[in-house]
Amino acid sequence: MTHDENKKINTENPDKHQAHNDAVEREKNMLLEQAGNTDPVSPLDKDKKGGPMSHVPLGPGQFWNNLLMTILILIVLTSAYSYFADQSEAVDEVAVSTLAEQVKKGEVKTVTVRGSILEVAYKDESRKGAESKKEADAALTDTLANYGVTGEQLAGVTIEVKDQTGFRFYLLSFAPFLFPILMLGLLAWFFLRQVKGAGIQALNFGSSKARIIDPNDQSQRVTFKDVAGAKEAKQELMEIVDFLKNPKKFLDIGAQIPKGALLMGGPGTGKTLLARAVAGEAGVPFFSISGSEFVEMFVGVGASRVRDLFRMAKKAAPSIIFVDEIDAVGRVRGTGVGGGNDEREQTLNQILVEMDGFEPNEKVIVLAATNRPDVLDPALLRPGRFDRRVMIDNPDRGDRLEILKIHSRKKPFGEDVDLSVVAERTPGFSGADLYSLMNEGAILAARENRKKVSQFDIIRSIEKVMMGPERRSHLLSKKEREITAYHEVGHALVSSLLPYADPVHKISIVSRGRAAGYTLKLPFEDKKMQSRKEFLDDIAVSIGGYVAEKMIFDDITTGPSNDLQVLTALARDMVTKYGMSDSIGPIALADGGGRVLFGHGVEGNEFSEKVSEEVDAEVRRMISEAYAKAEAILTTHRAAFDAIAARLLKVETLERKEYEDLLREHGIKVRERDPMNLADPTKELAGTAAEVTA
Repeated sequence: MTHDENKKINTENPDKHQAHNDAVEREKNMLLEQAGNTDPVSPLDKDKKGGPMSHVPLGPGQFWNNLLMTILILIVLTSAYSYFADQSEAVDEVAVSTLAEQVKKGEVKTVTVRGSILEVAYKDESRKGAESKKEADAALTDTLANYGVTGEQLAGVTIEVKDQTGFRFYLLSFAPFLFPILMLGLLAWFFLRQVKGAGIQALNFGSSKARIIDPNDQSQRVTFKDVAGAKEAKQELMEIVDFLKNPKKFLDIGAQIPKGALLMGGPGTGKTLLARAVAGEAGVPFFSISGSEFVEMFVGVGASRVRDLFRMAKKAAPSIIFVDEIDAVGRVRGTGVGGGNDEREQTLNQILVEMDGFEPNEKVIVLAATNRPDVLDPALLRPGRFDRRVMIDNPDRGDRLEILKIHSRKKPFGEDVDLSVVAERTPGFSGADLYSLMNEGAILAARENRKKVSQFDIIRSIEKVMMGPERRSHLLSKKEREITAYHEVGHALVSSLLPYADPVHKISIVSRGRAAGYTLKLPFEDKKMQSRKEFLDDIAVSIGGYVAEKMIFDDITTGPSNDLQVLTALARDMVTKYGMSDSIGPIALADGGGRVLFGHGVEGNEFSEKVSEEVDAEVRRMISEAYAKAEAILTTHRAAFDAIAARLLKVETLERKEYEDLLREHGIKVRERDPMNLADPTKELAGTAAEVTA
């Protein structure tokens, strides 16, 4: 039915339009039920309504489970047979002549006749019963009479005649024959089942592995209320939800909903969570799959799975397809690796055709997530495919506070907990980092057998997430502790005296992760941009530990190795990427990443060797100036340098307040800097590097 016909039904006959919608809804529900019972769809757990599970080919784990179950059944059957066999041998056998003598003596109470078998019970109940045999055609009385038993003696014995029938008789008779046959039958059934499962798996190799989330499943439902921050991203995605709920509002005005939305952002920023929230808000079938699940070792399988996925989504329309980590199949084509017919490119070609090819898809919206949008093929990003590109950044302070509140819903807090302080001390944290932070805080409280999470637990978990757990068992020698203390104080003192460096929040010589000590520096406000002056001060702070070791001990250890790598990379980026060099000028010499050949990066420099020499010289000049700046600060404030290092050696950890008190004792003014103030902060800071170098 075309759009014009549909609009005509809407305006001319409302009852007919309602009946049409009911029929479409019934057809969609039927298709969803079929999708849950067919092999192309990944198996879904049986929901609360009792929906059946789809057939799943047996894997290696199921093979061993079934084998174990078969062995257990055989053991049970063997035990049952042994039990009945033992019961049949529980009596003694006596001769007929002996039985006759026992009857004469009056010892026999009852004789039960079962064909030719005689079951004897004695008057002495403590005595064990016995069995005897007679001729099949002869009567018991005649047999005993032949052995001299008189009628008076036989009158004291109760004789019962029973037919030799019943389950026990047949089981004992045929068990030796039936048991081996039954065992062979079970083994044959077991192996035929394995062969059948392997055949079904081979036939469905090209079927989609997508997982369907039922919109009525409340246990897995996520809404936008469960996602804090990302206001602009939620607004963009809310329009998609609105279209799926009320398409007429958009179609009447001539608007077409975007066919695809690409969620871009760093790891842990909430891309997958937002996609789940879209499905929860829209209340439509949600097909979820990873980009890596398309590609297999056989060419053509990925394209077949893409076709099968879109076929199911069209039948269940309106619906949503979510492809996580789409860069696994959506990379730029024509790289020359694998030729023009490799599996990844075939899969990408099929995705392009399904999204906006000869047969356009209506009411099927494709969501995709990636943290590498720079490697995606341009055809995937053009209008008509992924029309909207939603950027999800790390949360700012306000968003971090909201995220912390969500992750603290089920955690009992102490009275001293202040989440705003935690949000202030976690700049640059993603949503996943904040979840890990709150979880680690609860773990620390439980480890110490406390019922509530305190502020101290959460503050400790910040450093654990950033740098790893404390390693107090990693003991340093007295000399190494002294070197580490002066090294970290060198970083901290330079950072406190440079106008554009971040303030110091903590200094510690307790090992965390791979670091023997650390200096925690955090900005007052979140920053989206970095200036040249801030970069230069960061380089000076990074080299402060190197300068401190050389100044105090007249030697260098391996401790500053990571600092040197960081500051050298930063200085080179300033020259080649950001145009922050006066001698080189505003030229971007780096291309943002080299090509990949045989799994290794290949840098393609597009400048001459002369320019390369100039770049090296400029990097060396920046680092030399930073070295001189740090050395001047530490030399001028040597008294404060030694006092803070001695205090750190004694207490091992200095928090911000105690550290700033030590600075004030030595005449160093601690200024609360406003990062939004564009005036030169060097005019307000007494005893800074500007005065030292002057």
